[in-house]
Amino acid sequence: MKPESSGSSTGTKRQPGAARQGVLPFPAKEGEAPRNGNAESQGPAAWREKRLKTAQLMEEVVTDENVSRALRRVRANKGSAGIDGMTVEELPRFLKAHGPALRAKLLAGTYEPAPVRRHAIPKRGGGQRELGIPTVLDRLIQQAILQVLEPIFDPTFSESSYGFRRGRDAHQAVRQAKRYIEEGYRWVVDLDLDKFFDRVHHDILMNRVARRIGDRRILRLLGAYLRAGVMAEGVVHEREEGTPQGGPISPLLANILLDEFDKC
Repeated sequence: MKPESSGSSTGTKRQPGAARQGVLPFPAKEGEAPRNGNAESQGPAAWREKRLKTAQLMEEVVTDENVSRALRRVRANKGSAGIDGMTVEELPRFLKAHGPALRAKLLAGTYEPAPVRRHAIPKRGGGQRELGIPTVLDRLIQQAILQVLEPIFDPTFSESSYGFRRGRDAHQAVRQAKRYIEEGYRWVVDLDLDKFFDRVHHDILMNRVARRIGDRRILRLLGAYLRAGVMAEGVVHEREEGTPQGGPISPLLANILLDEFDKC
């Protein structure tokens, strides 16, 4: 169960199966109801009502309390600067000077994110993993958005999903796999979706987000983050697919896209 990519594990008494960074008995027990109902499964009226309730999320994103919490998290995570060279230590001073203007842009839906800085790190199995390092300002905004979106999406994810979720990890998935083996299942399979983050289809991902989120400013900004591009050796390369690893919002977006796969 590799944290840098998407894979999953399942156990069954007769045959192997697979689920991403999670553990799921397969096949499901006869007559068992889905464990995570959502608005889409409850009909068009419930879906529209759920989406209308999320039409003013940007106002929640820019509250002083939410931004302060996001700032604490970004500073605690540290990390290197993006393409503008601003460090996490310089961010509070920047916000004091430019916070009101930044808030106004976010509320108006006119904020434009900066391209990410390309950074390669070695992988344990050989080769390199490409990271996209956002500016610290964009990390702050992504973290503030994450804190608002995560409570909406995470409760609807599969109980058997352990990857990139708060309070869950691969160790818990392994323990669950062991419990299934004790129950009589015979196989656990570990799979890796090769270069998953590099191949995320933007339109499909944004369609999944828009099923729950009605605030067009949030949708536009998330789309802008996906398309922001990557700067390497002073040149910005456009990005037509993929979501760069390195930003706070990327793990949640990955889980949103893979949620249907988890529940297959």
